[in-house]
Formats: sequence, structure tokens, C-alpha cells
Amino acid sequence: MVELKDTLLMPKTDFPMRGNLPNKEPEFLKRWEEMDLYRKVLKKNEGKPTYVLHDGPPYANGNIHIGHALNKILKDFIVKYKNMNGYLSNFVPGWDTHGLPIEQVLVNNGVDRKSMPANKFRNKCKDYALKQIDKQRADFKKLGVIGDWENPYITLDPRFEAEQIRVFKTMVSKGYIYKGLKPIYWSPSSESALAEAEIEYRDHTSPSIYVSFELVSDTELLEKGTKFVIWTTTPWTLPANLGIAVNKDFVYQVLEHNGEKYLLAKDLVEKLVVEFAWEDYKVVNEVKGSDLEYLLCQHPFLDRTSTVILGDHVTLDAGTGLVHTAPGHGVDDYLVGHLQYKLGVVSPVDNQGVLTAEAGQFAGKFVFDANKDIIAHLEEKGALLKQENISHSYPHDWRTKKPIIFRSTPQWFCSVDAFRQDLLDAVDRTKFYSEWGKPRLYNMIRDRGDWVISRQRVWGVPIPVFYAENGEPILDSELIEHVAKIFEVEGSNAWFNKEAKELLPEGYTHPDSPNGVFTKEMDIMDVWFDSGTSHQGCCTLREDLTYPADLYLEGSDQYRGWFNSSLINSVAISGEAPYRELVSAGFVMDGNGHKMSKSLGNVISPNDVGKQLGAEIIRLWTASVDYTQDVRISNDILKQVSETYRKLRNTYRFLLGNLFNGSFDNRKDLLAYEELTELDKYMLIKFEQVVAKMLKSYENYQFNNVMNELINFFNVELSAFYLDFGKDILYIESEESHIRRSMLTVLYTILSKSVRLIAPILSFTAEEVYDNMPYDNEESVHLTDFPTVNLIDDKELEAKWDKLLEVRDDVLKALEESRNEKVIGKSLEAAVEIYSNDKEVVELLNTVDNLHQLFIVSKVTVKENNGKEYDYSTISVTKAEGHKCERCWTIVDEVDEDLLCPRCQGVVKK
Repeated sequence: MVELKDTLLMPKTDFPMRGNLPNKEPEFLKRWEEMDLYRKVLKKNEGKPTYVLHDGPPYANGNIHIGHALNKILKDFIVKYKNMNGYLSNFVPGWDTHGLPIEQVLVNNGVDRKSMPANKFRNKCKDYALKQIDKQRADFKKLGVIGDWENPYITLDPRFEAEQIRVFKTMVSKGYIYKGLKPIYWSPSSESALAEAEIEYRDHTSPSIYVSFELVSDTELLEKGTKFVIWTTTPWTLPANLGIAVNKDFVYQVLEHNGEKYLLAKDLVEKLVVEFAWEDYKVVNEVKGSDLEYLLCQHPFLDRTSTVILGDHVTLDAGTGLVHTAPGHGVDDYLVGHLQYKLGVVSPVDNQGVLTAEAGQFAGKFVFDANKDIIAHLEEKGALLKQENISHSYPHDWRTKKPIIFRSTPQWFCSVDAFRQDLLDAVDRTKFYSEWGKPRLYNMIRDRGDWVISRQRVWGVPIPVFYAENGEPILDSELIEHVAKIFEVEGSNAWFNKEAKELLPEGYTHPDSPNGVFTKEMDIMDVWFDSGTSHQGCCTLREDLTYPADLYLEGSDQYRGWFNSSLINSVAISGEAPYRELVSAGFVMDGNGHKMSKSLGNVISPNDVGKQLGAEIIRLWTASVDYTQDVRISNDILKQVSETYRKLRNTYRFLLGNLFNGSFDNRKDLLAYEELTELDKYMLIKFEQVVAKMLKSYENYQFNNVMNELINFFNVELSAFYLDFGKDILYIESEESHIRRSMLTVLYTILSKSVRLIAPILSFTAEEVYDNMPYDNEESVHLTDFPTVNLIDDKELEAKWDKLLEVRDDVLKALEESRNEKVIGKSLEAAVEIYSNDKEVVELLNTVDNLHQLFIVSKVTVKENNGKEYDYSTISVTKAEGHKCERCWTIVDEVDEDLLCPRCQGVVKK
């Protein structure tokens, strides 16, 4: 005798419920590598339009962190999406390898940089960088990111360095490069100049002092000896003071206090007398700022005078209305004091931040340590009015985390001002995917000063400039091209291995070097110049890439970093931005919105997550957040993501189990839309709407919307309704029944299309699902194409079933209440009566065959009756009367001798 359970078409699949991701993912990675999946993807797409996402180079130092993972996974989403949606998208990863952090690691490990020959130290830096690349490359590949991993671009590569030199050459030929003496960010801890992108602001305590300079000029305006009062938070810059700036439009008052006369801005007097605790003072004179120009005051402790100058940068926001001016240590001071008033530049500070002999008695002291001695000396001289400490935001070296100073030293600059409008026009032509992206970059370019491109380090690409015997730099494009050709073969180490004469063309002469003696510049280029030329060192060198690239995607900090430097270098040589589109990501915070740090113990390592939960969970987390803002991650958040993944996986398991148990062959059993039942048509309409929304979200790089659309559909329409309702059809009906084939047609469509749509995001799971779809012929889901939009215009049917599902919601509420009241147990024990005052609803319900299947009950009648009123109808639930079918468990009026209902008799006994 046949067991009844054996007559049921229960799900069968090899796709397991548990993902076991940490163990399965390495198997998929090995398989993809052995089949050379990446090359096969590109081969499949030959002849299609190209789409180039140019990878911003991470720094080659240490294992990847969760921010790296977010970045590379987002790029992988886009590259895979483009390759499955009509494009040829090659992805070439890159690495930034020069600069201070690598030098610092070696020094911390005991390498004595200063006593070691430069070329030997550089070789150690190179070896370290290459090891870090290998480590990071392995980490990125574990995340399921595909690309040309064996042929990345690396900034230490000789060909890359040669192209970087050629970018410099073009900028020289256009007059954009110059050497100048002006105040720049200087890091005593790094002993190097810094660019704006290398500065971060942190709280810092500084002394706030008010200092008087005595008037020494003979003038009818003011009495000689009148004290001009300035305010500063950098006492260590007073040895560099050459002037006092006032505003020509301000009125200044002379106050007499304790027999001394003090000059202050009139509008600040009321505030300052309280600050100085002056109760007995009187105003004895008043002058206009414009009349003070060129008066001389005695420096409070050095044997020189300070000139009074006029400047619009003098404001009433703080201080006294008179500004201490040291052209060697401030941008406004330099622009007004030196360029406009020709006061000169004094900067008595060495590379380590120690005051030099020009600072007089304070020579030999570190700048911040000198503050207290200078303050004490001012007090001794009677020039100190008040001193207190203030905490304020102050620029720090983003690598060493230590305070920087403003210091004038000879540096190489790129004149941003020379082509600023071209840069702004290029920003205007760029497409941004956040409202604030364009104004942020535009304003940065509009307001930034000239770019300091020289660094006083060893590990980097040298600035290819020679000096003649008279010390003048030789800016010659042909010479620079000659150096580029040497670097192309030997790398930039040649600059350190060879004498200047060996690096020049044979027989080279120059009128300023009659004896044939030349020297070479020993500063290196800012590492942002390195990575900022990657559009040339990578995109233009490779036939499989394009310049400009279609897209740059990096963290939001790169508006002042890579986005910025790449834009400057690209516009300088071609007039175009290196990117057509820009996407930026926020920072990754812990679950409470705090920055991650080892000391707080809140760091989430992608490698640890991969070992515990699988890289797929990191990928799903990446697609669950709005990455354009700062995002959060924690173990609790990852548990929630894992639960979402579990539900998604179980839905796929159900689809696979019902489709591929031998009873359905999608090659021949698929029905046309017109052949489907109404409900199946309705579900197909809804799913195709989801497909359209997912494709639209992909187009706008809104990956959280991509997954939200599918997950909501799977959880609400599919799992909570269609699949639950469908069990009575899928398990009970005969294999060849039309109603079952109709439903399986829809399930196959959902499975086939959705598995391709999730492949860029859930790359491992999509591959595993695809492996369990036996009639699909491609070697990998990643070698298939996205489904096209196929919206079905059947508004009447859609509206009808929207209404029916509203009534279903009422029925479900009524069933739940009846279950709680112990009227019924399982829903199949229920008989449901539905009443509605809406005649259309009644007619609608009466047009549906087998309403009991829709509501998963045994009996449904639609009639006038007194039931409980719900949102859309009135429902009455009673315990169904009759006999229970032993196969489908429906309660019916009659069963045969085997306790089968008529429907099951037709299936089992035909």
C-alpha cells in the first residue's frame, strides 16, 4: 500500500538550510580562480560599451580594516552590476606605496634612516610595501571582490613613476610649477611639509596672551610710547614679528590706565577693559586705522621695529583689532606683510621645530616649549597685559597625530590659481550622487591656496629638477622627459643612485653652469601627487581602461584628498576632470556612533567577521546601510544582518525545493502569461515591479534600496503570503496539473531573475543557488546577464487582487483572534463567513475559485451575516464541520474509505 506522504510532492533540494559560509566561501574563491572567472566575464562582454570604475589606491600598510572592506565591496557591486547589465567593466585595483607611514614603520622597527644611504633605505621601504600589498590583496579577495588582482597598478612601479614625471613635465611647460618661500603647514614630528589633505583638527591647549608694542615714531596723531596691544595664541612666533596689522576702516581709541597709554579698537574696548580688569581708565584719544599706516613700534624683546600695516583680514571677532604679523608664520601675514608691504620673511625655526639663532635668547628651544619662557620674558619686560590658557581646535599631522606649525621654507608649489576657473568648470561638468558633493568639492577648489607638492623625505618620487651653479632651478621640459625615460627603465631609485651629471643627457650644457657643475633637487613629491596621477599611470597606460574614467568612488575625506589632487593634475594636463561621476562613502562607526579604536575595544575586523560569519554577511551589511552617510557596525548589527540572510536563504531553499524535484522542467513546462491563473498573474505583476525598482536602484548606486526591495518582497508578498498559500497547491496537486504549473512558472521566474539580481551583492550565495538550478547552462551566475524590465500593464487585475488581499488581511486577523479564543487550532480547522456592505467586494469574492485556498482554511462562504467588523469587511470564524482529509488535512463534507477528499482522490487514484 502506498503511504499517503509518498504521494505528496514535497520539496527536495541539495541546497542546505545552513549557509556554512566560512567554510564554503574559500571553495568558491578557489573555483573562481581556477576557472579564471574574471577573464571569462570580460570575454563574455567583448564588444560592449566600456564602463571604468577607477580604483583609488589604499595605502600599503597593514591588514585591511572595515572601512577598506566597505570601499572595495561597494566597487565590486558596481563592477559586477555593469558586467551583467550590458557593459564591459574592467577593474584594476591599485596601491599607494610611498610616504611617511612606511618610513615610520621601519624606523619604529629599529631602522636608522638618517645613517643609512638613501637608496638602501628606499629598498627596505619598497620591500615592506610589496609585502603589505600581498597581505591586503589576499584580504580583499576573501571578500569576493573580483578584478585584475595579478596586474594592479602600484605607485612605485617604474612605468607609473615615469608617467607621474610626465604629468609634472606638462605642468612645468604650462608654467604651473614654481619654487617659493611662503608659510606652509609644517610637521616637526614628521620633519616635512604637509598638504591640506594631510591635516586634521584636534583639541589643543595654547597660551592666550595680550602683548604691547611701544610706538617709537614721531607723529602728531599719538604720543610716543603709546602701547599698541596685540593678541596671540602662538607666543613662539613673536621672534618672527615684523609688523602690526590694523583695519583701515576701524576707529581706534587710546586708553590711559595707571599712567600708561594703550591703543585698542574702539568696538572692542568695552570687552577688553573687563578682560584686563581695568576699572580706572579713561579715553584720551581716537584715531582712524587708515592714519596709522607705516608707524613704527619697538619689538618687545628684539632689537628691531615692527611696522604698522593695513589689512582687511583684521576683524573684530576676537583679539584687540591689532594683529601680530609674522610673514614667516601665517598666510595672511605673508600675503599682506610680505607681498604687499615688503616687510620680508623671518622664520627662525628648523625642521624639527626648534628655534634658531635668529630667535635670540630662545634659540635651541622647541617652539611649544619656548612659549612659557617667552611669556615670562614679556612679563619681565612689562609688555604682558594678560595670559591664560585656552582649549581650541588646532591643526595636527594626521599621521603622527601631533600639532603642526606654520613655517616658511623654500618649497615647490603648483599654482592652483593659474587654472582655478578650469578646475571649477570641470567640477560643474561632473555628475555627483549626493546633494552636498558638488558644492563641497567646488568650494574646496575655489578657496584653496597653491598646492605644496614638495616633501622633505626619502621614500617617494623625487622632484626632477636640476640646479645650475648659481643655485637657480632649471625648469626644462626636455630634461624632465629625459628623467622620465630613465625612471621608466630603472625606477626612481636612479635619482638616488646617480650623480646629477649621470642623470642629464650626454653633453648637456647650461649658461648658468659654465663649469658643467649641476646639483639635483632632493625633495620628493607629495604622495597625493603620486596617487593624483593614477589616471595617467594606470588608465592611459592600459588598453582595457579609459581616460577619463566613468566613476571614482571613495570615502568622503577624499574630497580634500584623492578627488582633489586627481582633479588638479588631470585638469592641468588635459583641461578635463579624470572622472565623469563621483560617489562618496561615509565613515564606519561602532554601534553607538563612535569612531573605532583599539583602545576602546570597538574595532570590527573584516577578517574576524569572515572567519566567524562569512564575508557574505559583510557584503549584505554593506548593502543594508546608506553608505553615503556615516554607517554603523557592531556584533549586534551583524547578528541582525545574519538573521536577514537566514530568511533570504530559506526562501531560496523553498523555491529550489519546489522547482527542481523532477516535477518541473523550466525548459518545457513554463507557461505564457496569458495561461497563468489570476493570482499567479498578480504575483508576476508585483515581482516585475520589484525588478524594475531594483534595476533603477542599481543605476543610482543605491544598494540598500536594491536589497530592501527584494527582501521586503520575499518576506511580505512571497513568504508570508504566496508561498504559504501555495503549499496546498505545490504539495497536494498532481505534477501535471495546470494550477501547479502556473504557480511554478511564477516561482521559477522569481528565482531565475532574483538570483541574477543579487549576484553582484551576495556573490557567494547567488553562485550556490545557481549551482542548484540544473537546467541553466552557464558555468557561473556571474557569466549571466541581468533580466530586463518587463512591467506588465494589467491594472484591472492588479486592483482586483490588491482588494482581495485587503480582505485576506481581515480574515487573518479574525483567524488569529479565533485561535487565541480556542475556537480553532490550525487555520484549516476554520470555516470562514465573509460579509461586506460593498457590493463590489462581494462580487469580487464570488469570482474567485477556491477562496479557502487563498485564506488557508477549509471552507469560505460569502453572505450576509452578523460577524465582527474589520478594516475592509465583516468576518465570522467558526470551527469547520465535516471530515478531515488525511492527505491535505482540509475539512470537507465527504471522504472515501481511505479518508481522502475528492481532490486528493483525483490525484492519488487516477
